[in-house]
Amino acid sequence: MSKHLFGLVVTPHGTAANNRGENEGNITTLQKLLWNGEMHTTVSAEAIRWALRYFWQRSGINVNRKWNDDTNDHEWVDKLWLPWTDPDGAGKGQETFIDDDMLGFMLAEAADSDGSDTGDGLKKQKKELDDRYKTLSKDEQKAESGKELKKQIKALDEKIRLLSKGTCDKRRGVLEVSRAISLSPFAGDITFNAKSGEKSNTSLYGTEIHATRYQYGFALTPEALRVPSRALNAVDAVTSLSEVAGNHSRFLYDFSPDAVIYRWTDDFAPRMLYGFAVADDQHITLPEVLGRIEYGDIDPKDIIVGASTATTFNAETMGNFETLGIKVQGVKAAAQELKARMRVDLKLGG
Repeated sequence: MSKHLFGLVVTPHGTAANNRGENEGNITTLQKLLWNGEMHTTVSAEAIRWALRYFWQRSGINVNRKWNDDTNDHEWVDKLWLPWTDPDGAGKGQETFIDDDMLGFMLAEAADSDGSDTGDGLKKQKKELDDRYKTLSKDEQKAESGKELKKQIKALDEKIRLLSKGTCDKRRGVLEVSRAISLSPFAGDITFNAKSGEKSNTSLYGTEIHATRYQYGFALTPEALRVPSRALNAVDAVTSLSEVAGNHSRFLYDFSPDAVIYRWTDDFAPRMLYGFAVADDQHITLPEVLGRIEYGDIDPKDIIVGASTATTFNAETMGNFETLGIKVQGVKAAAQELKARMRVDLKLGG
């Protein structure tokens, strides 16, 4: 039976701003939703996914969709996802990237009758390579340089086929992430500021801010990945997540876990998304998750708990953990224990 990883993360308390609803005049707004009858701020799952991909890129792991800080835009390594769209053809043997494997993709191309790939002239490039290949002797064609040239020709053939026929190839993300919701309701706080330099009628502006924690959940089935060991990289990314969307643009906001609950289980359902709450003493608690454990819906042996300090949870919650036989440890220590269990169950070694 497949093993499934579910996680629930709560961030430290901080001042969030600029994750980003529609501007109202000169006011930069936060995204908001009605949650349990009150207005809360929210951060999109797409913003969290972007931050996960950027973590892998900065960690030296090859990603397909690279972020260029200089141009403030993405750059693609393989925008046709050839190892996925035609694994027995031009993409055979090519590297699959962690972000394609983990987060999925969709390739939807309208038919392009001349295969030009928006002016890049793929047919012209292919003809030039074909002509060069034909000038090679049989021995040169069998050499490594000849094989590499033949591989380039096949790759161009595949690109032309995809663009000329029109395609819709997609892979659903194996790592699923929920929208982050603020733990506390939004009171409507706004700061007013003025830009530097010469003043005009647009010099004054306001920014909605929210002093809060955010919680979000994620789900992952490692055996659904092309490379199951990449699930360990997902744990690393969640543990060390930093800037997410616009939160860092005006205020530095730490999106790494202040507390995290992992569930490594045979169960298909998470049963614990959005389980954190703020206790009366302003520490955090887990009433719904603890209730499900006590009622037998969640096996305490599947649970790993990490917290940044001994006082992150309130005293009652810590007592409940102790009663249930659940050890609370540091956030990074919890990640290491989880990865050790995953290595054993997935037979990853190391």
